[in-house]
Amino acid sequence: MSRVEKIESQISELSSAELTALREWFVEFDASTWDRQFEADVTAGKLDSLAEKALNDHVAGRSQEL
Repeated sequence: MSRVEKIESQISELSSAELTALREWFVEFDASTWDRQFEADVTAGKLDSLAEKALNDHVAGRSQEL
């Protein structure tokens, strides 16, 4: 049995209150993980080309106000 399968099995045995607590924890965990990855990508310059393209499109009149 894989680690994921073990975790799935344990999750299926949680009470409603425990499942709610797990969901709340996971939402925070997932958001924090995503934030760290996004910050690392920004620092590494991985989004620079996208930002440059967006700015060029805006200057060229290919954008609209939201």
